[in-house]
Amino acid sequence: MDYAVAERVKEFCRERGVKYGFFVEKAVIEQMAREELKEDLLDMKTLRDAEFQAVSLDQYILKRRG
Repeated sequence: MDYAVAERVKEFCRERGVKYGFFVEKAVIEQMAREELKEDLLDMKTLRDAEFQAVSLDQYILKRRG
């Protein structure tokens, strides 16, 4: 992390009485969730054209059992 950014975050936390580690951990978790959501949305967009090939779970299980 860039030193200037880290110092800004530390100052931000000090001013608001928030623990630095907690703030950074929460920020990282939230950003990861946003990135995962973007990936999921891209998958949905990409797979939308293949939706007509989908089968029900019951059909899939029957086929797997042979």
